[in-house]
Amino acid sequence: MLDRDGFRPNVGIILLNQRNQVFWGKRIRTHSWQFPQGGIDRGETPEQAMYRELHEEVGLHPCHVRVVARTRDWLRYEVPDRYIRRDARGHYKGQKQIWFLLQLVGHDWDLNLRATNHPEFDAWRWNDYWVPLDVVVEFKRGVYEMALTELARFLPRNEQRNRYLRSGMRNREGVAEGIATAVTLQHRSASLLLHPGMELPPGASFDPDPRTAGDALPTGLEGGGMQPGHKPAG
Repeated sequence: MLDRDGFRPNVGIILLNQRNQVFWGKRIRTHSWQFPQGGIDRGETPEQAMYRELHEEVGLHPCHVRVVARTRDWLRYEVPDRYIRRDARGHYKGQKQIWFLLQLVGHDWDLNLRATNHPEFDAWRWNDYWVPLDVVVEFKRGVYEMALTELARFLPRNEQRNRYLRSGMRNREGVAEGIATAVTLQHRSASLLLHPGMELPPGASFDPDPRTAGDALPTGLEGGGMQPGHKPAG
């Protein structure tokens, strides 16, 4: 479904945890990282499409999240011809997106990358709000920056929690840092054991450093150019 200018209606999702970190997903079988996103079907509102994509891509239901904000207008990006299926060239131009800022009110273990038979991601991590755009495919970077900038003013405030941590939890912070370091090392060790063709089980994740990955995106992922049986890239 394209508008008169050749843009496909789409939604993007910025999912926060309680520390205002964002869900950062690695596109399946690539080294490209991105936020969940996907097309709006005919007859759907942007919010309905957002909840559908949220479940299809990361396994969450409406009860797991709280809507914090959304962008006021459509944000657009054009897709280079080399990423567009040949029979769509001249008609399909790119995506126009409404972006939603959500906060997770459930738990990390509610996330499930294998909620459908056609997963979008094979790994995920919590990342600082200002994600490293150099690991996002180049033609999406401008929209990511616009969405993050517009929605940043709606980030929930955590001053009270931070004050409490500073004043009364110094000794526990040391213990927590040690645990976090051990967990990170364990995740990284596990990621080194993953064969490139292996897929993670439902709900699993590993934590590679996205700054060391390239931004390659296989040809044909935009404009409905996926292989048969796969969902078009959002």
